[in-house]
Amino acid sequence: MEDCTPVKTPMVPGLRLGKPGSPLSAEEVEFMKDKPYLHAIGKLTWLANGTRPDIAYAADVLARFNNCAGKTQWTAVKHLLCYIKGTMDYKLQYGPHPHPTAFTSFSDADYAGDADSAKSTTGFVLLMGGGAVSWSSKLQSCVARSTTEAEFIAGESCTWDMAFFWYIFEDFGYKIALPQALGMDNQSAIHVAENPEHQGCMRHLNPIYYSFREQVEAGEISPHFVPTMGMPADILTKALP
Repeated sequence: MEDCTPVKTPMVPGLRLGKPGSPLSAEEVEFMKDKPYLHAIGKLTWLANGTRPDIAYAADVLARFNNCAGKTQWTAVKHLLCYIKGTMDYKLQYGPHPHPTAFTSFSDADYAGDADSAKSTTGFVLLMGGGAVSWSSKLQSCVARSTTEAEFIAGESCTWDMAFFWYIFEDFGYKIALPQALGMDNQSAIHVAENPEHQGCMRHLNPIYYSFREQVEAGEISPHFVPTMGMPADILTKALP
């Protein structure tokens, strides 16, 4: 791929990959026999986790097919490599930032985005000094029954990361002012987090996710609405144009 033609997106916009037929056809097996799929995914995942949040979603999706990759998945890997070829000078940048809080956090979810399990994808990012310091793109462990539920679970995942950074900074002697803002693009999920009377419609949800509500009630987290067009975490949940 050293001389490949660069492309402008990590994944073809709108692409939703599903598992090939199981077991793989003889043609697919023969095609993939000499393809270093796992080798490529290992390198892409390392890069996505370290310095390239822009490819985190694509790397996460492609890693779901480590044991059943076919032609379609291999084509998507090559597309991602073409994107990296054209963006090798991309870097995370940090500096003075006018935001009043130490961290600027955003969470998002792609409801039922996985073609095989109908599970949603959680995406979140924490910014400090204008640059990303932590991010995640990961399939949720349970099947959400609504967009509200998927977004609430994504928000809860982000709050754990936010709390981790508070404790780290307190160990360094820096007191983090609370509440910390969390941007979300789903009004219903925000209402559930802020108002206990809405918790009834989520009573089927695993209690481990209720910590989000508790952190809001304790004045540690302040969720607020961010329109989808201005949501930085959106790139961590789907293949965007």
